[in-house]
Amino acid sequence: MKKVTLLCLFLVASFILVACGSNGTDGQDNQEGGDGNTEDITIGYAINTLNNPFFVEVKESAEAAAEELGVNISVVNANGDLSQQISGVEDLVQQQVDVLIVDPVDSEGSLTAINGAVEAGIPVITTGRSIEGADVVTHMGYDEVKNGEVAGEFLAEQLGGEGKVIELQGTLGTDVANNRSEGFNNALSEHPDIEVVSSQSADFDRTEGMNVTENILQSHSEIDGLYAANDEMGLGALQALNSNNLSDVIVVSNDGTAEALNSVKDGELTGTMAVSPKAYGEEAVVVAIDVVKGEEQPEFIELPSEFVSIENVEEFLTDQ
Repeated sequence: MKKVTLLCLFLVASFILVACGSNGTDGQDNQEGGDGNTEDITIGYAINTLNNPFFVEVKESAEAAAEELGVNISVVNANGDLSQQISGVEDLVQQQVDVLIVDPVDSEGSLTAINGAVEAGIPVITTGRSIEGADVVTHMGYDEVKNGEVAGEFLAEQLGGEGKVIELQGTLGTDVANNRSEGFNNALSEHPDIEVVSSQSADFDRTEGMNVTENILQSHSEIDGLYAANDEMGLGALQALNSNNLSDVIVVSNDGTAEALNSVKDGELTGTMAVSPKAYGEEAVVVAIDVVKGEEQPEFIELPSEFVSIENVEEFLTDQ
């Protein structure tokens, strides 16, 4: 059974539980009532940015899930700015939301916003980037080291175990960027005939991905492969490679956005480690409802991921 089907079953099961009315209220000031009326639940979602198509898909799927499950959702967009995220979280606290989902802008700086919500008695779920020391109910995300390893191993296989490659890292200092890079380099350590000629940050941004790749190509024009820590950088790198008549370079990325999947189908991107933004947003809403209902949560909820190439891309496009 495909992972999206499993998620749909989980959503239905969770809806039934909500409709039946869980009476759990342990630990949170604003969980009183327990009458099962989901229309009385308001979820606050402080999203990192909507400048990245991945997070646009996350937002849309979260809003669709909230509508389907009969809860209210209020989304604030930080536009990648820490001070704006802190302000947005403060606004959600003032609205007295029942639960708060925070997709941190910064792995350290966003702690202030999270602590403020917790002190106000609002349970917090973090997604994506984790926050060390934050008093959150649970953290949702992916095994980013594994994702980097799978993408790196695929690239190595496509290269036949030898060649010169570029690595485009995400925003330095974030755990997502660090872990994806660690996994990628773990995979390549098993292939001594593959040389990483340059490893640079492009801040998870498409324009930066294009510009950084252009600059690297000035010194390293003979390139066989490129790994980008997200699809936006990978798609930007493709532009740079094509403008330098290097369309045969194998390009592998992460995220599995709709545009990236179509690029794989069209034979441009060679593959992407798909982490399903649709499942990301849906699961966040389901977990948020369970938290309001007082259901215990694990410390970490791992979301599904799967590598997508030309061999299986049609299946993933069908699920969009």
